[in-house]
Amino acid sequence: MSRFIIRELITLPEMLAQHALILQLNPSMDAAQYNQLLSQMLPNGYRMVGIFTDEKCVGLSGFWINTKLYSGKYLEIDNFIVDVAYRSQELGKRLSDWMQQLAVKENCQTIMLDAYTSNNAAHRFYFREGFHIKSYHFYKTL
Repeated sequence: MSRFIIRELITLPEMLAQHALILQLNPSMDAAQYNQLLSQMLPNGYRMVGIFTDEKCVGLSGFWINTKLYSGKYLEIDNFIVDVAYRSQELGKRLSDWMQQLAVKENCQTIMLDAYTSNNAAHRFYFREGFHIKSYHFYKTL
């Protein structure tokens, strides 16, 4: 386990370099769309953390820190993915723990996330990590 290093990705080029990993979660997202969306998200406080081995990113999560009336200050996990070749090595747990430590340091009251309804493996992981279902997240395409 000690061969893995967690670090925040600070620049847009660092984030764009992870497109292949993002494709494992969002297979239809081309590089141009990924660039366009990140360019819109970063000014709104979007951040990203990765877990690396030999400079290769094998796990990744975006996150936001913000405040809502129902939750207080929160850290929201976004696009959490561990490379399929590196699963079952507790890398997801390490990323989750890193974000929880950051949330505590940032005085957040909660951590939240959305998980696709079809992603049963993610559901099991988040339940194991102490998350529970608080509400439905409704979605309407325009």
